[in-house]
Amino acid sequence: MTTLEPGIRRVIAPNPSPMTYWGTNTFVLGEGDVGVIDPGPADRPHLDAIMSGLQRGERITQILVTHSHLDHSPLASHLSEATGASVIAFGDALAGRSEVMKDLVARGLSSGGEGVDTDFRPDIRVADGEVFRAGGLDIEAIWTPGHFSNHLSFAWQNVVFTGDHVMGWASSLVSPPDGDLTAFMASCAKLAARQDRIYYPAHGLEITDPAARMAWLIAHRTSREQDILDALSNANPITIPALTRLIYTETPAPLIPAAERNVFAHLIDLATREIVAAEPRLDAHAEFRRIS
Repeated sequence: MTTLEPGIRRVIAPNPSPMTYWGTNTFVLGEGDVGVIDPGPADRPHLDAIMSGLQRGERITQILVTHSHLDHSPLASHLSEATGASVIAFGDALAGRSEVMKDLVARGLSSGGEGVDTDFRPDIRVADGEVFRAGGLDIEAIWTPGHFSNHLSFAWQNVVFTGDHVMGWASSLVSPPDGDLTAFMASCAKLAARQDRIYYPAHGLEITDPAARMAWLIAHRTSREQDILDALSNANPITIPALTRLIYTETPAPLIPAAERNVFAHLIDLATREIVAAEPRLDAHAEFRRIS
């Protein structure tokens, strides 16, 4: 366990991958009675690492979960059982899902294989802007949907734990129906409007210039949107796989499915804003054309 600054420690889960970088960052807040953010995957050695990293006499009293992907939330129930700590989150895996995504699910859209913890149920649900105590600290819940509908960031003074909304090594995946680009951009604007000192993401190093990172993240998404619109300048409708091949020309083949979900996320947003049209209807198998 590594001390990052007074009141904040980190232990990294042993789940490195192309989607998780070096693994999930689990944070320990406070001293004495402590809080844990993102306990991580259901991995016994990681649970042992969290427990053995505590100081003598410390105990875990709150478990905070940013969102219910399998690399973030499954260990929460095991850690709660071992410590008696309450699990705090925005809600289950369906909490916060937009009407657009609900409609797509009703018409057959399924998750893209990113690994959803469908069994996740927090003991305590917190709302956007709610302040609560964890690790002896006053924590503000910031609802930041986009990467996942139930995604929370947690702020303590001018420090924000950004989960997967803002990561330290790459841009966030937005994969419908769990991901929602319209919500993602709104959440980016929400964080960008704050004046925070540092971000601690769930993957990768801390972000010491939050304003610059948010400006980059917003510009990155705006640039990708323009790539899609440029590719749609031809009058002929085009499918998502064909559109993805036009845009992601240097992406390794194993990552193309994730790229297709990313393109679909942009197309849903553009269709909602009436910039593109889907034929015969908005779904992953539609053909898309630009209308404005």
